[in-house]
Amino acid sequence: MANGIIYSNSEKFEKDVLKCDLPVAVAFYSEDCPPCASFINMFKRSAEIYGEHMRFVMIHRQHNRQLAESLNIKNSPTVLFFKDGEEQCFRMNGYINNPEFKEAVEKVIGGECKSKERQKVYCDVLILGGGPAGLSAAMYASRAKLFTIVIDEGLTGGQVATTYHVANYPGTNGVVRGMDLMENMKRQALEFGAQIDELKLIEDIDLESEEKYVRTEDTDYYAKAVVIATGATPRKLPAEGEQEYRGRGVHYCATCDGALYQDANVFVVGGGEAALEEAVFLTRYAKHVTIINRSDKFRASRGTQDEALKNPNISIIWDSIVRKINGDTFMKSIEIENLKTNEIKEIEADGLFVYIGTEPKTDFLKGKLILNENGYIDTDENMKTNISGVFAAGDVRNKTVRQIATAVSDGVIAGIMAERYINGKQ
Repeated sequence: MANGIIYSNSEKFEKDVLKCDLPVAVAFYSEDCPPCASFINMFKRSAEIYGEHMRFVMIHRQHNRQLAESLNIKNSPTVLFFKDGEEQCFRMNGYINNPEFKEAVEKVIGGECKSKERQKVYCDVLILGGGPAGLSAAMYASRAKLFTIVIDEGLTGGQVATTYHVANYPGTNGVVRGMDLMENMKRQALEFGAQIDELKLIEDIDLESEEKYVRTEDTDYYAKAVVIATGATPRKLPAEGEQEYRGRGVHYCATCDGALYQDANVFVVGGGEAALEEAVFLTRYAKHVTIINRSDKFRASRGTQDEALKNPNISIIWDSIVRKINGDTFMKSIEIENLKTNEIKEIEADGLFVYIGTEPKTDFLKGKLILNENGYIDTDENMKTNISGVFAAGDVRNKTVRQIATAVSDGVIAGIMAERYINGKQ
């Protein structure tokens, strides 16, 4: 056992899981899987918090393939919960965030954990979100000798940490792994003096007062200025059966789950940069990739379009959407509707990867800050919101281009402007 984690395998599964006196969370993981690397750290942190009430077990999926197949585990990471030797009625897989995982753990435990004594923390700049924008803001604010704290509902890195490789970030030598890039940013922020508090779910927030207030489950934060950099999450496919087959044929990360579809026929939904890039990536494994686009043209850059259109293993279905996903224990087919002819046809499909945009993480700001019709935060060019002392940066902003480089730029500006606000320079 290390850090409260038990590393198990097929031979020890019955002893470690089925015959355990405590409820058990079992995480099946893979190597070279960015979401796994991010989730494993969260899993270990949760073991430290809930270890008295739940056993936390990790099993390498590829090294225990027969066990994984017997449990119908198709992708990594996948978390199962057991109590009294019986699997509970829900699983988690793919992108797993801390609030979802915490809720699942406490549901299985049954409310046995006692709340810790609350802490009060005062700082100059409080940054909500530990992705590229948040960490960049932290670097500049802390380097200006401001006491800066970054809080994140999960672990630092944001969506970039789950990206297998980044090929277009300025100054990098060719291709860099997303998790490596974010680890470098985190280290820089820490070296400049920033404090990073992970696994902090925001429960309440007051931005109107001169002293800003953010409440998490165990800490009350008070700050002179706040930078909101909570980012965005992939938009779920609005099709019948999506939730039922999520992780069982429906995926939102080709770099995470593409290797499962060796010599298979897979489909990609979307017409933007991410959809086309991931379609090309999937041709490393799949026999054929079909892109389903709701219009008769792509939104991606010309270079990305050319790469996809010239690939002999990629074909396109235009003017169409996915209406329904069919299958039994695993997805077997999809029903596609042509938006011009209204014709609906069913097509056999081994896997479906979805890239239809993102949704901002701003639910906790409703009624607290002015948001646009899509939930994004309006700012000026200095990242200022409608509330004095409150700034927004990165994908959570209402803007046209969302790239790592633009998030970093937003964060730099927000950090500088927060420092000027606090020191009365504006």
